[in-house]
Amino acid sequence: MTKKQLDLFDQISLDDVWDDANEKMGKQIKKIDKKEISQKKKVAIKALLIQDSYDASHASKRLNDLADHVNLIADSKEPVQLDDELFTDLDEEKTTPHVFSVSELTQHIKGMLEGEFRNIWISGEVTDYRNRTGRHLYFALKDEQKNKIRAALFNAASRKLSFDLEDGMEVLCQGNVNVYGPGGYYSIVINHIEPKGVGALQLAFEQLKKKLAAKGMFDNVHKKKIPKLPKRIGLITSPTGAAVRDMIHVLKRRFENIDIVIYPVRVQGDGAAEEIAHAITTMNQQENIDMLIVGRGGGSIEDLWAFNEEVIANAIFDSNLPIISAVGHEIDFTIADFVADLRAPTPSAAAELAVPVKKELQLYLNDREKRLVYLLIQGVVNQKKILDQYKIRLRNPLNNLPDLYRNVDQCKDRLNYAMQTRFKLFKQHIAQYTSSLNLLSPLAVLEKGYSVITTTDNKVVKSKSQVSLGDQLNIQLHDGRIQVEVMAEKCN
Repeated sequence: MTKKQLDLFDQISLDDVWDDANEKMGKQIKKIDKKEISQKKKVAIKALLIQDSYDASHASKRLNDLADHVNLIADSKEPVQLDDELFTDLDEEKTTPHVFSVSELTQHIKGMLEGEFRNIWISGEVTDYRNRTGRHLYFALKDEQKNKIRAALFNAASRKLSFDLEDGMEVLCQGNVNVYGPGGYYSIVINHIEPKGVGALQLAFEQLKKKLAAKGMFDNVHKKKIPKLPKRIGLITSPTGAAVRDMIHVLKRRFENIDIVIYPVRVQGDGAAEEIAHAITTMNQQENIDMLIVGRGGGSIEDLWAFNEEVIANAIFDSNLPIISAVGHEIDFTIADFVADLRAPTPSAAAELAVPVKKELQLYLNDREKRLVYLLIQGVVNQKKILDQYKIRLRNPLNNLPDLYRNVDQCKDRLNYAMQTRFKLFKQHIAQYTSSLNLLSPLAVLEKGYSVITTTDNKVVKSKSQVSLGDQLNIQLHDGRIQVEVMAEKCN
């Protein structure tokens, strides 16, 4: 339906005309067939609702005629017959409806929706979140009735996002309704988004804190010990703020001859976090620096936000130098405080934790010196007393010589006796072993008249078949060897 037709219905309402006539006619209207009038009126309204079926001026004229006819009925005191032509003409004059193409209808809808719903605010629960690594973020918003609307957060807006989206998060969004023709759906293109019920920065802080804690970056096992008496301290802070003046004043008041190296950085705004992280890395490359103090004065969460960036947390965690974090006031906590080796409630307190008071240290050393001298003197006195006691107990060693001589002689006699006894025992054992060996010796058998005959190649002759006429043989007797020659082939 065109805009003119919509405007026409805003100007003239058949219901209003009918209600007005009904009031004028009173009881007389009951004599008219209301059912017939109602049916005719519905036909007229249906005809008017056919898209582009009437010219706006022609439809207006027909409605005016219908209104006049109803008013005529209301003013008449006698029953009046309705003019059927008022209704039948509407049907007769209908034309062929306009047929939209898909693109044409989509453009009409796109123009109506996108023109009507601009810079709107909408709240809902994040669901179907995807494309977590890309520049464009796509998800949907749903409410308690489970109704959904697609949402998109494109590159320019997603880069400003300070927290991570996740399913189930309640958010408040501002953006424009968009109709995507190729997909056949509408969505909201978000320009601004924030968590519902909690600030975006606070949510980003909690998310990063949880992420770094899971990596173990807050564990005490990674904390480095702060030196008790550093010779040179590096300050990473703004060169113009009150914090650097307070730290220098406290350091010099407590230990006037300590060396201070200042690395000036921005402590808030775009790029401040990267600048501070670069300063920490650079200071770690310098020589003769014992520790670092990183911080700034107080401010809002937005002012302190540079110290809640992950790049600073990584730089502090990777630092070889111990670091004291001194950001804001005592009630302010940042990610840098959790990763640093020591957190100070204020920059001035960081300076107090970094160095002792020189005068107090001197008094302490003087007291320890006196105590050490006293302990040394007392130790010498005690050792002298012990030495005197040992002197009293100690006898002249020359008086023990006669007894020692006697003991030596006794030991010598006992040793000789033991050696002789052991020698006799060994001799008896050897005689027994020799007798046993002689009994088992082959020579002892040969003494009884036996002999061993071997060939020239030392093979024992056990049978006469092993020798032939003229063979040379060796006969082993108990007292020597005889070489013989076989003279006969047969023997008795």
